[in-house]
Parts: sequence; structure tokens; C-alpha cells
Amino acid sequence: MIVSHESKIDYIQMIADNVKGAGMKKLVGPDEGWESHVMRQVNLEPRGYSPKHQHDWPHINYVLNGEGIIHIDGVDHPVTQGSYAYIPAGKMHQFVNLTDEEMKFICIVPKEGHL
Repeated sequence: MIVSHESKIDYIQMIADNVKGAGMKKLVGPDEGWESHVMRQVNLEPRGYSPKHQHDWPHINYVLNGEGIIHIDGVDHPVTQGSYAYIPAGKMHQFVNLTDEEMKFICIVPKEGHL
């Protein structure tokens, strides 16, 4: 069991040529007792974006705050606070913050999908 606050978790900056102002905090995973999955909070700075990528596992996302798009297989899907998405394995995708405010969302992946 764990009860905590995201402010107590280390922030991991994403560093790559195809990333701008993106990072994450691992909230719950195998170290906390959830053996099969990891729940992360992803932060996108104003006008920031995650890498455009695909992988062999699905994931679930829930927008906590902010406004942007989730680009999935060539289609831009507008998202705002309260939006959610299931992204199947193998789909090319990217998260983009379209505003001058920070965007935060929850991302749940199988443990092999974390870092």
C-alpha cells in the first residue's frame, strides 16, 4: 500500500532530439507493489511535446490539466482536462501541449514500457 503526493517524487526530464519540455514522475509501479504496470505523471511545458514514437505495448492516458493534442497514426485528437485515451500497441503517437500553460497527464503502461 502507498499513499503519497506527486511533489515527493523525482522528476525525470526526457532528453532527445525529438522532445521539447517533457518529463515524468513514476508514481506507482513494481517498487510500490503494482507488479505488472507503472502509473506515471507526464508533464509538458508550454508548447512542449513528447517524442513521436511507437512501441509493442498499449497504454492509457488521462489529462489532469492543460490543453493539447494526442497525435495517433496521423490523426490529431484534441484533449483537455478530463480527456482520456487508450492507445493500442504499435500505433505511432505523440503528445503536444498547444498552450502557454503546463499540461499534465497520467500515463499507465505495462512495467516493460517504463523507461
